[in-house]
Amino acid sequence: MRLLHTSDWHLGRSFHGVGLLDAQRAFLQHLVEVVRSERVDALLVSGDIYDRALPSPDTVAVLDDALVALSEAGTSVILSSGNHDSARRLGFGARLLSRVGLHIVTDLSQIGSPIVVGDTAIHALPYLEPAVAAEALGATERTHAGVMRAALSRVREHPGAARTVVMAHSFVAGATTSDSERDVSVGGLGVVPVDVFDDIDYVALGHLHRPQVLRDNVRYSGSPMPFSFSEAGHPKSSTLVDLDAGTYEQIPTPVFRGLARLRGELEELLDDPSLDHAQDAWCEVTLTDALQPVAAMERIRGRFPHTLSLHFDRPVRADSGQSYVQRLHAKADVEVCCDFVEHVRSTPVDEAEQALLQEGLGAIRVARAGKDDEGVADRRAGVA
Repeated sequence: MRLLHTSDWHLGRSFHGVGLLDAQRAFLQHLVEVVRSERVDALLVSGDIYDRALPSPDTVAVLDDALVALSEAGTSVILSSGNHDSARRLGFGARLLSRVGLHIVTDLSQIGSPIVVGDTAIHALPYLEPAVAAEALGATERTHAGVMRAALSRVREHPGAARTVVMAHSFVAGATTSDSERDVSVGGLGVVPVDVFDDIDYVALGHLHRPQVLRDNVRYSGSPMPFSFSEAGHPKSSTLVDLDAGTYEQIPTPVFRGLARLRGELEELLDDPSLDHAQDAWCEVTLTDALQPVAAMERIRGRFPHTLSLHFDRPVRADSGQSYVQRLHAKADVEVCCDFVEHVRSTPVDEAEQALLQEGLGAIRVARAGKDDEGVADRRAGVA
């Protein structure tokens, strides 16, 4: 039994204003080739198929073409919805499509009903927002860990075959985030302990964009391409799993265009021969000149034509850390709220208040998700 594990395609996403659809189309063509060459029995895509709840027609067409090609390659395809997807839209026609080997799992009612491929039961879990899923699943806690435990209890009640695979879109303890994701771990409310997956033969995780191994059989495939400059230098891949042999192989994904982060004074960057590699890369440039140079972006792009982001900063001192904007960007929503309350009243937020803020933010996410499904609004950019 050979599985190809991938996730977080974010079809339709842009990178600092540059559309990625051509790069994503190339990745999907690569995926079809891997499925054929490696004789993959099932392709697992663990959430965030689209980047938006309302994808553009061109984006939908790219996914449509890819699913046809994957079906023709002879593999079962299993998609689960992530927090970026509109579950209702992505799941349209799922019951009919399952008859031809395309399985789309977006609804809580599907939990506990596995897709059986050979001797393996594959349980695809849609993204479990606690405020939505806790009551429906009978969870005793309105946390990510609580709803995941409740979902897995249904999985264990209906194993379906000799071996069990679970697909989940969540933040599991021990994993590392990057700037293109939202950290939902504040106060432990967003973290799922890895031991909830004990006795599962393989866990195909999505939501975080770096390939990561939490246990041999509990892995994040990571996104197929970088979505932030913090991912510069991080290799991208899909995970080929051979359940019979107990082996795991990272299959590198094609690099459409590399990333480079450059820092220094303008003249140094323009003259440094060691930076030739960055001339064809998407670049993030931070200038440390004491005075802001005139026409800085124009001059930078004269050597590095694909520069997408330009910052100005003083030279780094030994005791300096991240800027305020960088620190704010890295914080989860509830952290920002807690910091604001503490700033206003000069006393820290206690556990009860933090829980109240978390509940309020959860209600906002639920309301936003409902509007997305009705076509009234779209998710804000940058939420992983």
